[in-house]
Amino acid sequence: MENTQNTPTAFRSYVAVGDSFTEGMCDELLPDGHYRGWADRLAARLAAEHQAEHRAEQPADGFRYANLAVRGKLIGQIHDEQVERAAGLGAELVTLAGGLNDVLRPRCDIARVEELLGSAATRLRATGATVVMFSSTDPTRRMAGSARLLPAILRMKDFVHELAQDPGIAVVDLFSAPCFDDRRLWAEDRLHLSPEGHRRVAEAVLESLGRPAGFDWRAPLPATAPPTRAEKLAADARWVRTHLGPWIGRRLTGRSSGDGRAPKRAELAPYEG
Repeated sequence: MENTQNTPTAFRSYVAVGDSFTEGMCDELLPDGHYRGWADRLAARLAAEHQAEHRAEQPADGFRYANLAVRGKLIGQIHDEQVERAAGLGAELVTLAGGLNDVLRPRCDIARVEELLGSAATRLRATGATVVMFSSTDPTRRMAGSARLLPAILRMKDFVHELAQDPGIAVVDLFSAPCFDDRRLWAEDRLHLSPEGHRRVAEAVLESLGRPAGFDWRAPLPATAPPTRAEKLAADARWVRTHLGPWIGRRLTGRSSGDGRAPKRAELAPYEG
């Protein structure tokens, strides 16, 4: 973790920018049908913090939150569709995550990914916002066949840490947290976080912003008996049929899970958690 602040700022507004990771895929469903996600969990904590600090004043607008993230978006789409919009909202805090969907695809131009991610971070910092970025988890410790992704993931990890030489940029280092090797922190599709995974990422972001730890988000989960060979084979077959097959189908036809989908919180609006 980098750029932890000694005296935490009580943010009045927050905008989340990114793809399915930030949209909140596979967390619990909210009454409106959207996933909750770590960004909503973070917003709830920041809203409570803001309310406690301003309880005597009771500001009319309170803490405000927008989430522009949409599943399936590549870094070019995030850059072109979300960043300028986020900058225009003028929030005091922005989380920026993207590029992993590009890395998952063959023949990814990692230099172009870095260029766009760096441009996005620069634009958001120019507004005066504190920006939080992420290094990806290490998929090779939990997913067979993912070794080809590691060189690009390591390069992006180094790149975001270089960006964090700016004291207004913090990095949440998920790559160095072995707890994310545990499949229980991942949904059945093996690409998106489970509710417990989202809970831990929210806590990691709060830590990067200098908040006292509510719990140790890096701690391993309690040990359980490993699945039997039959259970593992059944789970693998179900994953191929339910998740991998449709994902390959979308790639072959040029479609995305986010096509035509609007952000779940397009405006910077009051948020009470």
